[in-house]
Amino acid sequence: MKNCTTKPNRVSIWFTALAIVIGSFYSPLMRADFAPQQSNSTIKPNERIITGTVTAETTNEPFPFVTVSVKGSTQGMVTDVNGQYRLSVPDDATVLVFSFVGYETVEETIGVRTQINVSLRELVTSLEEVVVTALGVERESKALGYSVQEIKGEEMTEARETNMVNALSGKVAGVQVTGSGTTIGGSSRVIIRRESSLNINANQPLFVVDGVPISNNVNGSSGSNNLEVDYGNSAGEINPDDVASISVLKGPAAAALYGSR
Repeated sequence: MKNCTTKPNRVSIWFTALAIVIGSFYSPLMRADFAPQQSNSTIKPNERIITGTVTAETTNEPFPFVTVSVKGSTQGMVTDVNGQYRLSVPDDATVLVFSFVGYETVEETIGVRTQINVSLRELVTSLEEVVVTALGVERESKALGYSVQEIKGEEMTEARETNMVNALSGKVAGVQVTGSGTTIGGSSRVIIRRESSLNINANQPLFVVDGVPISNNVNGSSGSNNLEVDYGNSAGEINPDDVASISVLKGPAAAALYGSR
């Protein structure tokens, strides 16, 4: 009986040994090539890191999503939810700009500082968009249901008149100012849009000075009491230098603020 013991296959053993050698040789290279790359947090040459916190001036709380940028470049970022930032800037950068919609833009000189904390101030609402209506209530002009036009106090004194009412002539649309043609102290009356009564005093608008209604009725000179002497009008006694602004409210909705008089 022949011996059935088979000899090892030399070819397979040789290939197995070769595979082990090749695998051992390439294993370090593969680990180096396919290993996860670590984030490079090193600072680039000629740059430095600036950190800081942005807060709101009124509440002193952290201000998120504020734009922080290097002035004169496109390099920048926004603050996180805690109002903090960490920005890499060139060595020659001189100014950081902090901006947010509705707030004043702040510029800070970098110098040798590595930490810059900033407080942003909210923009103040422009007074040109606010109108004082009846009883001192302030409302935005776009929210009113009637026409309104404002005149600055400086415009009342550019060309001085003997009667303050005369200074309104030509400054407000739909407003007609009629003077008596007399000397200093003569009366002047105001008509808005049109005449509505045969009584000249019933056509005049109501004057409200710091919340106090006053009458601009004309006494004498074809006004009340059938007097031939012109005693002037009440609004003419107002000093134009004391006027900060004049708001002219037009329309039935505006007349309803103080009611019929």
